[in-house]
Amino acid sequence: MRRRNFISACSASALLSAPATPIISADTLQAQITALSAFGRPNGGNFASGVSRVGYSDEDIAGRNYAMSLMQKTGAKVRLDAAGNIFASRPGTDNSLPPLLFGSHIDSVPNGGNFDGDLGSLASIQVLQVLNDAQIQTRRPLTTVIWACEEASFSGAMLNGSRMAAGELVPKEFDQVSRGLIKTEAVRRIGGNPAQIETAFIKPKQYHAYLELHIEQGGTLARDRTPIGIVDGIVAVDSFEVTIIGLANHAGTTPMRERQDALVAASMLILAVRDSAIGEPGAQVGTVGHIDVTPNATNVVPGEVRMSLDLRDIDAGKLKRLGDKIRAQAKSIATNTGTEIQIKAIVHHEPALAAPDLQRAIQSAADKLRLDTKHLPSGAGHDAQVMASLMPMGMIFVPSIGGISHSPKELTSWQDCANGANILMESVLALSR
Repeated sequence: MRRRNFISACSASALLSAPATPIISADTLQAQITALSAFGRPNGGNFASGVSRVGYSDEDIAGRNYAMSLMQKTGAKVRLDAAGNIFASRPGTDNSLPPLLFGSHIDSVPNGGNFDGDLGSLASIQVLQVLNDAQIQTRRPLTTVIWACEEASFSGAMLNGSRMAAGELVPKEFDQVSRGLIKTEAVRRIGGNPAQIETAFIKPKQYHAYLELHIEQGGTLARDRTPIGIVDGIVAVDSFEVTIIGLANHAGTTPMRERQDALVAASMLILAVRDSAIGEPGAQVGTVGHIDVTPNATNVVPGEVRMSLDLRDIDAGKLKRLGDKIRAQAKSIATNTGTEIQIKAIVHHEPALAAPDLQRAIQSAADKLRLDTKHLPSGAGHDAQVMASLMPMGMIFVPSIGGISHSPKELTSWQDCANGANILMESVLALSR
């Protein structure tokens, strides 16, 4: 027998003889994720039609009620905080220890998919269920959380529930209006209480650490055929509002060389963003995703353009260099086109780095379950980035087929879902001993 096969055979024998940790099954996750997908599914649609379960909506409330029913079946103590976040707590053998916190969200973007947030939330509930069924006790208490309105579905604000729990309220947070609802009313709809929001604030050392399982929302793991991603951190984000001021003029009578065309300048700047982002090695990205043109008429040279600019990278220093380079290019473009370009910073998020101890726990779990891993950053925002400001944080990724997310075509195989759930459970057990 070849040495590698011999070692594998010995390892398999050892696993069979040792007490095995119960397994979260792919069938159970499939049944529960499919059941959750009914809340927000288009009329007459099916699972493949995706879901619109926007935070604070009727569909969100129905989905939350379903998730709470699953939590209650685990025997855990279920509660709502003043922000509308849902917690399920399971005691340990030493309840003087801070609990381990893990979970995700179940709200979606409009016309979204069935895995973003849902997998991590339902897998976390399954961890409690499986441990309860197997009568496995942990030394450290465990708490599962479903964060409220993670997606940017309320006046563009994202990570709503976790930000509130972290005390990261923006000015006039509860005066925001979206879809005809004042945020105060929206939070009350899901059982929260904005008047007592301070009671939701997580105190220092209240929890031991935070874990989150999530689909990758990119194509790296699927392309490399790697079942488990160990997240190094969530990228820093710099968002800007760009205004380009030219001169609106008649499209038929204004000579080409005399035009101060704001849209031409915008197109040149968009290409400069693309070229800057790919101009050095790394995973940095730059995106212009929204653009408004004034007067937006077929027979008028565009006089003004407003557009977004989004820059992301795990290295905040590189992000600053990228922003400085784009500003310099904007100045040159403005001179060459006879326009004025204003770039106003509106949002900055520092990178949220994963804790090495949690990364090692995830790697050990993958080794135990014989699943290959790959380290990678998260280019998308998650509640984990907020929790990283309060406690050690770790994230587990599983492949997204085709790298598609925020779409009805979002898809992760049920086996990959189960792989991630079992890595989560093994990591929870390791960190709660």
